[in-house]
Amino acid sequence: MIVSSAPQLSRYENQKRRDWNTFCQYLANHCPPRSLPNCSGAHVLEFLRYLDQFGKTKVHNQNCPFFGLPNPPAPCPCPLRQAWGSLDALIGRLRAAYEEHGGKPEMNPFAARAVRLFLREVRDFQSKSRGISYEKKRKRPSSAANNSKQKIAVMIDGVDCGASAIFCGRTNVI
Repeated sequence: MIVSSAPQLSRYENQKRRDWNTFCQYLANHCPPRSLPNCSGAHVLEFLRYLDQFGKTKVHNQNCPFFGLPNPPAPCPCPLRQAWGSLDALIGRLRAAYEEHGGKPEMNPFAARAVRLFLREVRDFQSKSRGISYEKKRKRPSSAANNSKQKIAVMIDGVDCGASAIFCGRTNVI
């Protein structure tokens, strides 16, 4: 029996590696082939548009009668595209992979302004098209705020019962 000593990669790391390999393959198949150092935000945008053909999210055109409806009652000829959330996550993984492969953060084509603007436009259009709002999630309070609240130890007959004992009968707070 052969035991591998290589650590198992997380789902995220595996996906990042697959995405990186896919992008590098896209550059190699580009006409003319591109090398990574000569890659720009424009090439990243071409890649994202190329990926649209493999999308599974219905994005209604503005002249479609179902434009703005989250659950259309009937099929329509509008195209399937990559969902904004998928593209956003993909760019995040590729941005990290670029730097892990020796790229300088200030030269990262996945962090280009054009890519950020493209993602914002895709998000806004898909939001209108599908009638789904993408609102920012509320930020959780910082851990410093959570740590400033004092924890109360609850004792019943000399036994530490945790906070749940507050709802019990006899309590001694120490």
